Amino acid sequence: MEFLAILLFASIFILILYGYPVAFTLGGLSLIYALCFLPMDVMTLLPARIFGLMQNEVLIAVPLFIYMGIMLEKSGLAERLLETMAILFGKVKGGLAISVVVVGALLAASTGIVGATVITMGLISLPTMLKRGYQPELATGVIAASGTLGQIIPPSVVLVLLGSVLNVSVGALFAAALLPGLLLV
Repeated sequence: MEFLAILLFASIFILILYGYPVAFTLGGLSLIYALCFLPMDVMTLLPARIFGLMQNEVLIAVPLFIYMGIMLEKSGLAERLLETMAILFGKVKGGLAISVVVVGALLAASTGIVGATVITMGLISLPTMLKRGYQPELATGVIAASGTLGQIIPPSVVLVLLGSVLNVSVGALFAAALLPGLLLV
């Protein structure tokens, strides 16, 4: 049985290198290996386990975070917030970078998805930063750093998932993460 993990990993690696989609590779190979190498008694336990996960009411927040991020981007609210923060911090040296960090942290906290936040902030703020004379290395570094700050600032999808996995109150996690998250910004 010890060789199964190595064989599964090698199979996944080979199929991804051949260009198969990652979702089908992971799901398909896992299903094939489970059907071939696991006893059927284990397979009868899977529906109860999946149904138990579906009854977790906290996980409904995950698609709502994605929806909130889409609404912020489509409404242009993030871009207007960046313009407002740029006016607010305009007199300070590096004010545009500070406003990018603040808006990126707020956007990352509200969407919960780091990649989407970094891409959105890059599309919104990178041309402005380059036009104002920021070096490309500094501009992209500020944008990348601002997108990752939102993982700990409530409300955060990471904290929701952590509370669900650890059976801890999500409200307590939000309260505990608020001050450290704001200090990071």
